[in-house]
Amino acid sequence: MSGAQVREAVAHCVETLSGVPSDQWDVPAGDLEWTCWETLEHLADDLLTYALRFGLARPMDVPRVPLRLSRDRAGGPANVVFGDAAAGPAGLLTVVEACGGLLAAAVDGADPTVLAPHVFGASDPEGFAAMGVVETLVHTYDIARGVRRDGTPPEDLSRRALVRLFPDVTVTGSASATLLWATGRTDTPERPRRTDWRWYGAPRGTR
Repeated sequence: MSGAQVREAVAHCVETLSGVPSDQWDVPAGDLEWTCWETLEHLADDLLTYALRFGLARPMDVPRVPLRLSRDRAGGPANVVFGDAAAGPAGLLTVVEACGGLLAAAVDGADPTVLAPHVFGASDPEGFAAMGVVETLVHTYDIARGVRRDGTPPEDLSRRALVRLFPDVTVTGSASATLLWATGRTDTPERPRRTDWRWYGAPRGTR
């Protein structure tokens, strides 16, 4: 995983959600309590804050870059990034693309052995690239469900993400369907929906 895959995932997001009318963005994103607009803002926020970790000389010395968090409403996501409503959905997709580009540049420019903190444990640039890919794929899927578009994640990106972050998961059927199951989005007769899941970002060879 590298910046190339982050950019590919973000391109999938932009292609999937471009042209969705403004009046459809206030519906819930799939099974989330957030609206489609809020979920896309949350995605931009994830991509930016992942990138910022690698702007530090010693990322492990700073548990969290201390930016001010805020919410537009009670129950909405706590973000540092918000889209300008006047720019509409196209503007917010531009924000996501820009934040994804920053993450891609950050992980490609970082020492591949440097670690940065995450709630699921410290990870390297490749791990953060994979996290950015997963966040982008699953939240694009969430939003696509709300606006009634096909948000199926690309197969190659899904397989790469599973290999890097979900060593506990066996691919059954397609990689995209397995990724959605692994992240608690879907179920199958053989696999009940996950209500408690996580990924494993530890560098390869250390887990």
